[in-house]
Amino acid sequence: MAGEYSIGDLAKKAGVKVQTIRFYEQKKLLPEPPRTEGGQRRYSEDHLNRLSFIRHGRDLGFSLEMIESLMLLKEHPEDDCEGADEIARAHLTEVEDKIIRLQSLQTELKKMLKHCSSGKIHDCRVIEALSCDCYQHRQK
Repeated sequence: MAGEYSIGDLAKKAGVKVQTIRFYEQKKLLPEPPRTEGGQRRYSEDHLNRLSFIRHGRDLGFSLEMIESLMLLKEHPEDDCEGADEIARAHLTEVEDKIIRLQSLQTELKKMLKHCSSGKIHDCRVIEALSCDCYQHRQK
């Protein structure tokens, strides 16, 4: 039947693994599908659309909790989008914080490699830097 998918077909169409679909069902992000008389799950276009929404949200780094909130907001298209904006703004802040931490990490790694003499392990700056408590003290 058109618009009905087995779990394998749904997985292929959405670009996810079967285990991912089952996981999202357990988390109640995907409604449980009806079953055939033989017990096989049959997924609809709505399942595919929801799964695509979740996958795209995950690709953008949104947490499952954020995606769940966004899906709830999506059920009320007449409401203003302030709630969605707040979620996106919070996520952007997290991304910007992560970028700052990654840039700091990049700087540290570049320093390590710049001072590397490519000699013997006992003179290795990378090993020395990792053995040092300096990083822990810097974090406090």
